[in-house]
Amino acid sequence: MPLNIEALRAEFPVTQSYIYLNHAAVAPISISVQRAMNQQVRDVTLHGIVHSDRWENTYRRTRRVAAQLIHAKPSEIAFIKNTTEGIQIVANGIKWKRGDNVVITDRGFPANVYPWINLKSRGVETRFAPETDGRIAMEQLFDLVDKNTRIISISSVEFASGFRHDLTQIGEFCTKNGILFFVDAIQSLGALNLNVAKSHIDFLSADAHKWLLGPEGAGVFYCAKKAMRHLHVNNLGWASVKNPGDYLSYDPTPLPNAQRFESGTLNTAGIYGLKACLDFIQRIGIENIESRILMLTDQLVAGLKEKGYDVLSSRKPDEKSGIVSFSHPRIKRDTLFQCLHNKQVICALRGNGIRLSPHVYNTEEEIDHVLNILPE
Repeated sequence: MPLNIEALRAEFPVTQSYIYLNHAAVAPISISVQRAMNQQVRDVTLHGIVHSDRWENTYRRTRRVAAQLIHAKPSEIAFIKNTTEGIQIVANGIKWKRGDNVVITDRGFPANVYPWINLKSRGVETRFAPETDGRIAMEQLFDLVDKNTRIISISSVEFASGFRHDLTQIGEFCTKNGILFFVDAIQSLGALNLNVAKSHIDFLSADAHKWLLGPEGAGVFYCAKKAMRHLHVNNLGWASVKNPGDYLSYDPTPLPNAQRFESGTLNTAGIYGLKACLDFIQRIGIENIESRILMLTDQLVAGLKEKGYDVLSSRKPDEKSGIVSFSHPRIKRDTLFQCLHNKQVICALRGNGIRLSPHVYNTEEEIDHVLNILPE
């Protein structure tokens, strides 16, 4: 069944004022997400803790739909406040030895850099695979691996170039070589299909405020059951333990599932919003969303090239994503940014160019309008 784009757009009042092409930064939330969060805030305003059983039910349902989106089990899902928290759970939880190393990329977002380089004081080396012409060759990533490599940690999609990694190929390499595999999925979850089992992913982290079209401060951390033994619970709290309601037993035995990484009280309003945006993604279908996003970016790239722009993002079928970065051979990127900003086109400056990132509710007419705005 074809998507009803007008109905989708009605969910996003932002479309009344802007051409919003900045989902790789902070996405607008939908009316459904706003309504869900308001519902929880109103409930606690009027009733305090009286309806806490409803909150617990929402937690369970949210874990279930999050797990379905990435082809995991609810027991492998923990709630986090942001992507960085998930990365820190892994970086600080692995039982490192001096001389160990981790492999990342040299153009990754700082969230997937600082937690690893912070391990230098523990004798852990961070190795950087270089990006060349908007691409990171698989061979350069694998060439950095040796017998002391404990983990490869990458973004599913690079935040500036939009380069999409072949997660399955990397996951198979890691499995074959006894290496852990972490994925920062913030630039793909909600936009591109992702299967943690098929891609042999051990850990994954992403929060809701980009492609999931949800609120800030709420996200998901995935820890494969088989990989849980590799992580020490570094931030053990009252909610992490096997019997959290037995307040005075002080038994530090962690929960047997990923909830062991939730140390305390959750962001309940945020999780209500997370549930609503996950429901929205599930209702439309991630395959439909991915197909439409890639169609819009293909249209954008074709128009940019026709006008003489340099497209900085790889457009190979298995490397393209919802991010298109571009520059002009003569016009400065700040000038282009201001040109778009003045016409209510919301975009970002990243790397050496302008970054555009459309979502499912954007239209072909909006893309044409943006192309008409840009000078030749």
